[in-house]
Amino acid sequence: MKNTIRYHAITPEDYQAVIELGTQVHGEGYINAQNLEQWVQKGIKNGTNAGFVAYDDDKLVGFRVTFAVGNWPVDSWCSPELWPSEQNKVCYFKCNTVDENYRGYGIGSQLLQLAITAAKQQGADAGVSHLWMQSPGNSAVKYFTKCGGKLMKIHNDRWLELSKQGYICPVCGKTCHCSAAEMLIEFD
Repeated sequence: MKNTIRYHAITPEDYQAVIELGTQVHGEGYINAQNLEQWVQKGIKNGTNAGFVAYDDDKLVGFRVTFAVGNWPVDSWCSPELWPSEQNKVCYFKCNTVDENYRGYGIGSQLLQLAITAAKQQGADAGVSHLWMQSPGNSAVKYFTKCGGKLMKIHNDRWLELSKQGYICPVCGKTCHCSAAEMLIEFD
C-alpha cells in the first residue's frame, strides 16, 4: 500500500468499482447500478455529497455511502425513541466498505470522518447505522464503537427480506439470518 490514499466524493465514474468491491465484501445482490445511484442521490443535499471513495493509485480500496437528513425513511428497523437526537437531525450511514487488504490503516475511519463533516453541513447532528454483527470478528461493530458509536438496539434477521430479493449473504448464503447492531454517533 502506498503512503497516501486519495479520497473524494463519490461520482458516477466510481460506480462500477464500488459495485465490484461491494459485491466482493458484502455478497452478491447487495449493491447494483440501480440501487447505488439511488443511494448516492439520497446522500446529496444542499449541494453537498456525503458519500466518499478511497483510492490507492487507480484501485478503489474503500467507499462510504451516507444518506442525508430527510433523505431516508426511518423504518421498522430504526428505534428513534432511543436516539438522543431528533429524528429530523439524524443522517443514515448506509454502507462502509474497505478492501480486506487495506483494513487496519484507518481508511474506514477517514471515510466516516469525511461523511460526518458533509452530514453536518447538511444539517445533521448525529448519524445512525445498522452494523453487520457477523462481520469477521464482529469488526464492523468494533470499528463503529471505536469511532464513537453507541448501541441503540440489536435487530435479528436484519437482511432476511433482502435475501428474499436475491441477496446472497457471504455468511448465510441465500437466506440471511445475520443480526444488525443499530448504533448512533452524536457529532461534536
